[in-house]
Amino acid sequence: MKNDKSLKIYVAGHQGMVGSAIVRQLKQNGFNNLILRKHNELDLTNQNEVSEFFKNEVIDQVYLAAAKVGGIDANSNFPAEFIYENIMIEANVIHNAFKSNVKKLLFLGSSCIYPKYADQPMKEEQLLTGELEPTNEPYAIAKIAGIKICESYNRQYGDTHGIDYRSIMPTNLFGPGDNYHPKMSHVIPGLLYRFHEAKMKKAPSVIVWGSGEPKREFLYVDDMAQACLFLMNIDKKIITQNTNPMLSHINVGSGKDITINKLAETIKEVVGYEGQIKFDNSKFDGTPRKLIDSSKINSLGWFPKIGLIEGLTLTYDNFRRKI
Repeated sequence: MKNDKSLKIYVAGHQGMVGSAIVRQLKQNGFNNLILRKHNELDLTNQNEVSEFFKNEVIDQVYLAAAKVGGIDANSNFPAEFIYENIMIEANVIHNAFKSNVKKLLFLGSSCIYPKYADQPMKEEQLLTGELEPTNEPYAIAKIAGIKICESYNRQYGDTHGIDYRSIMPTNLFGPGDNYHPKMSHVIPGLLYRFHEAKMKKAPSVIVWGSGEPKREFLYVDDMAQACLFLMNIDKKIITQNTNPMLSHINVGSGKDITINKLAETIKEVVGYEGQIKFDNSKFDGTPRKLIDSSKINSLGWFPKIGLIEGLTLTYDNFRRKI
């Protein structure tokens, strides 16, 4: 990396799966002047607290990985919390970063920003071209707002204040530090938890929500963290050549998708569970397919390193150490 290792870097959401992976990558690359705050130390939805925080710290870069996240069940049951908390976090952090003269910021979004029936794989250009998946629409709208806040500040203040706020849109992520709640988590940690529990209890079967037919793409979180550092530190001229002011976000994914059925079978093997898999068709399937087009970041020189089975094995090993 070309950057000065003494840069003062704030990682918002450092205790989450993505934020903690970014911290690991920063330290591995020699960046140790990190500013980290737990939720009980800094409530990012509180405008006054965030304002005071940025006034008291002289920060060079911000990785905005903080967010309220959850699976289909959580998104369906708590839509008001998902849209309110995420918009407040984004607006407070980005605005106060600007006010405090932070020149570089990376906002982490989600592939759920794309329309439910978007062409596959989903290119960056498909943003705002169709109806969103209803089960996570509030979260998706909040993430779209984050992209547009970054773009709006760049457009208004990029030349006059020298700011450079970028957005990266990951596919479905998994890995160490994930939320393994059996009902409130995303698909991989939820299935790891249920298959492990069934193995321990010698249960005859595991219930998987939905039909098993939807296809999903997954990326190991440490690959995502490497992509974040990669994108943050690419020369601005290169970013400008590959984006435009009102379509500036960049996708990052593995380039491969898998049915939920096949995913469940793979996790069953990784865990070593010997029972049956049963599908509950009364539960939401969500979007039929979600595969993002990562050709733009690939063309810039970034590619993932950790495959699905290796990543699941590493994740399950981490899960067993935590329980």
